[in-house]
Amino acid sequence: MDNAELGRRLKAARLAKKMTQSEVVGDFITRNMLSQIESGTATPSMKTLEYLASVLDLPMDKLLADSGETTVQSSITVLQEVRQLIRSKRYAEALAVEDVSGTIDDELHALRSIAHLELARQMAASRHTEQLQMAVIHARSAAQEAALGLYANADRAAKAGQIIAEAAQYLSSYYQSLASGSDPAIPPPSSGGPNGV
Repeated sequence: MDNAELGRRLKAARLAKKMTQSEVVGDFITRNMLSQIESGTATPSMKTLEYLASVLDLPMDKLLADSGETTVQSSITVLQEVRQLIRSKRYAEALAVEDVSGTIDDELHALRSIAHLELARQMAASRHTEQLQMAVIHARSAAQEAALGLYANADRAAKAGQIIAEAAQYLSSYYQSLASGSDPAIPPPSSGGPNGV
C-alpha cells in the first residue's frame, strides 16, 4: 500500500472517531508528523503504525489490508519475530531472519546491531582465539548496522569499537607469543575485560 492510501485510511479512522490530530498523537509523535502521514508525505515506522492503530482502535490487518497487504503484514511478522528472538537472547537466530520487502530496514538495522553486539560480547568473554576472531566480526557488523537508518546509535557503535580493541589486544598477545616460541596463552583480561564493555 502506498503512503497516500495509508494516510487516507488513518485520517478516515480518526474522523470516524471524531478525534482531532492532537488527541491522536498524545506524547508519542507530533501533530505535524501525523499531518504528514495523513497527507501521504511521510512514511511512518512500524512502531508509529502500531501506536496509531491502537489509538484509533483499528486492527493492523484492517489498516494495512488491500494491495500490498501481504508484504506489509509479512514485514510486521518479521519485525515481531526478530524482537522476540532478541528478547529470548537467541541472537544468531534473530540475525538469520530476513525481510525481503525492504519496508522495515530502519528497524532491522537497529535490531541487528543489538544482536551482533550481544554475540560479540559473549564471544569476547570466552578468550579463545576463534571466539575472539568471531567477536571482532560481530562487533564490526554491530558498528556498521548501528550507523545505518533512522535509529542509528553512536553509543552502540562505540561499544562495538571497544570490543574490537580489546579482542585485538588479546589476539595480538597470543600471536606474539606464538611467534616468539613461548607459551601461547592468552593473558588474563584487563580490568574492563571484553565483557565489561
